[in-house]
Amino acid sequence: MDIDHDACYRAICARDPRFDGRFFTGVRTTGIYCRPICPARTPRRENVVFFAAAAAAQEAGFRPCLRCRPETAPDLGAWRGTSNTVSRALALIELGALDDEPVERLAERVGVGERHLRRLFAQSLGASPVAVAQTRRILLAKQLIHETALPMTEVALASGFSSLRRFNETFQALYRQPPMALRRASAGEKAAAPGETTLLLRYKPPYDWPAMLGYFGPRMIAGVETIENGVYRRAIALQGEHGIVAVELAEADALKVRVRFPKLSVLPNIIARLRRVFDLAADPQAVALDLGKDATLAPLVAHRPGLRLPGAWDGFEMAARAILGQQVTVAGAARLAARLTERFGEKLRCADPVLTRVFPEPAALAEADLAGLGLTRARAESLKKLAAAAAVNPHLFSAALSLEEAQSALRALPGVGDWTAQYIAMRLLREPDAFPAADIGLRRALADRDGARPTPKTLLARAENWRPWRAYAAQHLWTAEGAMTAKSREFRR
Repeated sequence: MDIDHDACYRAICARDPRFDGRFFTGVRTTGIYCRPICPARTPRRENVVFFAAAAAAQEAGFRPCLRCRPETAPDLGAWRGTSNTVSRALALIELGALDDEPVERLAERVGVGERHLRRLFAQSLGASPVAVAQTRRILLAKQLIHETALPMTEVALASGFSSLRRFNETFQALYRQPPMALRRASAGEKAAAPGETTLLLRYKPPYDWPAMLGYFGPRMIAGVETIENGVYRRAIALQGEHGIVAVELAEADALKVRVRFPKLSVLPNIIARLRRVFDLAADPQAVALDLGKDATLAPLVAHRPGLRLPGAWDGFEMAARAILGQQVTVAGAARLAARLTERFGEKLRCADPVLTRVFPEPAALAEADLAGLGLTRARAESLKKLAAAAAVNPHLFSAALSLEEAQSALRALPGVGDWTAQYIAMRLLREPDAFPAADIGLRRALADRDGARPTPKTLLARAENWRPWRAYAAQHLWTAEGAMTAKSREFRR
């Protein structure tokens, strides 16, 4: 972990928002750690120490600042690019890997020994895997105290603590005051519908929300997803329960999320999935800096500097939709997915005027009769085999695999070629360097003046300059190509 003390100190003196989320400042004289934009008086240079992650600051004995609220910092992750193993382990921790399993099991899932994983975490983050998980719990709890009116028992469960007693002990030790003291001091907006939890998920600006809705809109599955007045809503199923999430753009560089789900202990998992679906951990400045050096991409990046990489809610759903979308239009794939859900998806166990079903589980499709849906025999067989594989191995689409390992595992599935594997890696595994070079849209977007399209091999060579952001480059090209096609249709009309 290499942090330039002088550069970080200049950043906190300027309260430069560009560095928010990149590091945290520990103040030795107060025992508090802050964000670079903290409004408190700037401490003396010799009294501060800098950390790459909040977990490292807490493990070093510092407690979170009550003014700048480190839990609201955009989760950029200074560890990105330092260790692929660490990034995969952190993704699993975010999804709850250490809630019920030891570090040894986490190490096994990412393919290393426990001691080596701890060493990598110390090098990249300055904190242990357990400390990272504990910090995530306590910071989520603090956010829930500030932003919701949930009783403390429900705050403890919703933030991943096994008991109220353990939650109170941890909170008292860290903040030197009981949780209710923060609740009394909080003056945030906490109104929410009965049975609903509302909170804000921060991101690093800019954020192109219209482009995100523009991606999801044509791909919505009727009865499962809807977009109304700029609000994206979908039905979800987790741990045998059903619920609904709603996401919209809020002020202060955040998305407003409303969650209606009967099991509060699943809230951290829901938040982690939403962060991945809406790509909230992206650093748009870093992406723009690299892609802006390319003559073709520079004007696209300048036009949409906040473009994100839309993700997927569920692994099996994403893979199934990718297979359904092979060699058909986006609208055609959405219709197929809607038919599949109408026939095999469970009815939503939540009252809602628009959302009616959840996407089918793998077990429901493994032996299903898919005749009459409009699928070719080969594609129907591929979908059934995919469902059977996902039913046997729940971790088939987990973040535990590297890009190369994931590609190999996905291509081994019937009906999954390189394009589908790369697409799944982009949308689901959140691989910023995944790149479906054979995609017809990408080749069309990069056609020369005579209309000649590059071959996949030529496109791969061209994309070498876009690494490690090839997935974002593809998203820019798709978005620009889609806008040009829409303008062309409007002109013809």
